[in-house]
Amino acid sequence: MSQSRSTEETEAIEALAADIGDRVYLDIARWHLYLKDARLHTQVAQQAYDLVRKGPPIEAEALDILRQIAVEVGGGRRQIPLLDLIPLQGQVAFLDVLEAFQRRL
Repeated sequence: MSQSRSTEETEAIEALAADIGDRVYLDIARWHLYLKDARLHTQVAQQAYDLVRKGPPIEAEALDILRQIAVEVGGGRRQIPLLDLIPLQGQVAFLDVLEAFQRRL
């Protein structure tokens, strides 16, 4: 992520974060925790924005973003890749959000 973003980029990232936060969820013991509620949507959007700016996102690259974000559990005693906590439906929703966002750029 670049050090300084323009107001336009910041607003775009906020819009992307809102879409991700509303559509993508963690599945923990069959409980759905949306990324906005887990406060992970902005971090994901910041990284995903740089990917979608380059062109249509490639699935492997998009999912790698989720793989690289570590989620602390158990009071920080353990870290789990975000991708491992998102079910297949959530991964598809993430890719759909990125594709729709990229078309609007």
